[in-house]
Amino acid sequence: MATTNWTLPDHPTLPKGKTVAVVVLDGWGEASPDQYNCIHVAQTPVMDSLKNGAPEKWRLVKAHGTAVGLPSDDDMGNSEVGHNALGAGRIFAQGAKLVDAALASGKIWEDEGFNYIKESFDKGTLHLIGLLSDGGVHSRLDQVQLIVKGASERGAKRIRLHILTDGRDVLDGSSVGFVETIENDLAQLREQGVDARIASGGGRMYVTMDRYENDWSVVKPGLANVAATVMNLHGFQAPADYETTLIEVVDK
Repeated sequence: MATTNWTLPDHPTLPKGKTVAVVVLDGWGEASPDQYNCIHVAQTPVMDSLKNGAPEKWRLVKAHGTAVGLPSDDDMGNSEVGHNALGAGRIFAQGAKLVDAALASGKIWEDEGFNYIKESFDKGTLHLIGLLSDGGVHSRLDQVQLIVKGASERGAKRIRLHILTDGRDVLDGSSVGFVETIENDLAQLREQGVDARIASGGGRMYVTMDRYENDWSVVKPGLANVAATVMNLHGFQAPADYETTLIEVVDK
């Protein structure tokens, strides 16, 4: 059986013994050259010299959509997706596309972790924590809906959602609408005998997570929120009951 040779051959034109740098500029891209394009209006002599000095070596690559393994060309790229795709040499499924495939095939329900927690469905509570947003960067609302529905169909009798609201990848304040949508789904499950409710919630940046500073004083209240359901939302029955409270939580 033939073996694959992964040896990287010498480049036909680049000289040997020279340093080659791979420089990743997150957020740098090509767009219409107008006054609204910050890269176009900025002074960028190095990039200009590379682009104009050797146009035959200047290439544009897509950093979003199906070109980097996302479900559709409407899906924006992000740093994680871009970093994974760099140097891969091929297109492979990433992020939401992997979750879509697992849900469509049912493999998500065959996972060892799910089968482990499934053993406690009769007497226990299934807790799900995640971003509630249709931004498509770090989460999609329809996937959350399918996971909740699928778990109930496979025996979960008591489900509690701990939602992280999103004001970065979607419009500020839009989380209220997402809560209304998922609450309607949960209400239908309750009519079917499944005790499914929102147990806790909080804003993505200032209540539950701190991506940039790793500030424990920010993360700690979020952990308490989830673990002890200090800011408990599961008793609210209608949008009017939770809208003001939710907005206050997001603002904080």
